[in-house]
Amino acid sequence: MSELWAMDAYALHEQFASGAISAEAIVKAHLDRIQAWDSTIGAFLFVDAEGALRRAREEDAWTLDERRRRPLSGVPVALKDNIVTRHMPTTAGSKILGAFLSPYDATVVDKLMDAGAILIGKTNLDEFAMGSSTEHSAFHPTRNPWDATRVPGGSSGGSAAAVAARMVPVALGSDTGGSIRQPASYCGVVGMKPTYGRVSRYGLIAFASSLDQIGPMTRSLRDSRLVYGVIHGSDPHDSTSLTNVAEPIPSQEQRWRIGLPREFFGDGMDDGVRRVIDQALESLQGLGHELVEISLPHTDYAIAAYYLIAPAEASSNLSRYDGVRYGMRASGGDLLNMYETTRDEGFGDEVKRRVLLGTHALSAGYYDAYYLTAQKVRTRIREDFDQAFQTVDYIVTPTTPDTAFVLGARSDDPIKMYLGDIFTVTANLAGIPGLSMPAGLAAGLPVGLQWLAPPLFDAALLDAAETLERVLQPMPWPEEVKA
Repeated sequence: MSELWAMDAYALHEQFASGAISAEAIVKAHLDRIQAWDSTIGAFLFVDAEGALRRAREEDAWTLDERRRRPLSGVPVALKDNIVTRHMPTTAGSKILGAFLSPYDATVVDKLMDAGAILIGKTNLDEFAMGSSTEHSAFHPTRNPWDATRVPGGSSGGSAAAVAARMVPVALGSDTGGSIRQPASYCGVVGMKPTYGRVSRYGLIAFASSLDQIGPMTRSLRDSRLVYGVIHGSDPHDSTSLTNVAEPIPSQEQRWRIGLPREFFGDGMDDGVRRVIDQALESLQGLGHELVEISLPHTDYAIAAYYLIAPAEASSNLSRYDGVRYGMRASGGDLLNMYETTRDEGFGDEVKRRVLLGTHALSAGYYDAYYLTAQKVRTRIREDFDQAFQTVDYIVTPTTPDTAFVLGARSDDPIKMYLGDIFTVTANLAGIPGLSMPAGLAAGLPVGLQWLAPPLFDAALLDAAETLERVLQPMPWPEEVKA
């Protein structure tokens, strides 16, 4: 039998449901893996070893029939630390929350537990999910398991690194402008952003409420399908949750028209990334699919629109951290001074930068010129996708224009950092599903291929990506970390 930590969630569940292995053995194997690797990687902010083992023994007490009925029974899962939990601290990677304990569990946590998952810990992230490298955590940076001198991407870098390093088979992340898909690309794992509203945001600490979405990060598409099947669905606790909707039945056609937006294949892409993506596209053609050049003409405005809308919503959402209701409180001479000192000491530089940008965009005299104009651009971007999907079944792009960059390389250049999101932000602005899957290696580092589909075609998107996964070389895993 393979090492337990080397198996994906699907295989672990099958082995556990058959009685071949115990949940306690599964959890111990992954805790040992965390102990061996995480001092170098820094993927976790909190590991609940005692709670995970106790939960594993509870799972071991179920009959085989009961195990089979629960699709994640026996499977260890990690959570990005902006998803609230009652029995583990939730910090959102920020000093201002410290060791905050939520009075309730997020809806996705309840669903995972009902499905038999064993929550093993909380993963690192850029503070309040604001970043693309997981260097902006208030606690420590996370490193890429493929090369410890490089970033894992962000903001869900801890989740991506934990899955890539085989510390857990599954982790949840959140995606506001690519924060699942970009680190999935950099770390060589699968990352899925569902249609906006298909997965409840109840219990997700808000960054930008009209863009945020929770999704799975896994090592295989079958695992993504397994986890998505558990966490999606309507939720009365979330006013943005889609209700009374049915996912469209995927076309039974074996050949698809796949759109390649010319705006995503121009200058600025790393040569190694281009070679890997071209090879993946050749594989799609070899399967009989038709590749069609299309245009998404408002793509050039996407970064500007995103970095007005997201910070504007963040400036509103983060106003609740005032030192009064929860989290840290700094001493101050009066109430206003206490507010100012708490936020100055509690928020990091990147959060402050985005709050200031968002507050400015919403201020009197600037609202129409900035925020309202950005919302109009967002409408145009959604219309671009609507028009494109009238002629093609799916859209395929690189997930990122480059591979993982060296830690600190972009710390002094936020504009360059922001431009790295150019291939991912449009899906959030349009509310459509997207996923990144490993396509190969360039100079020894992973490259991700991004699939995009019309709204609600989440299951169909997984079907389409699996056709390519079956013909690509299996993704290796990083056998050693370069410290």
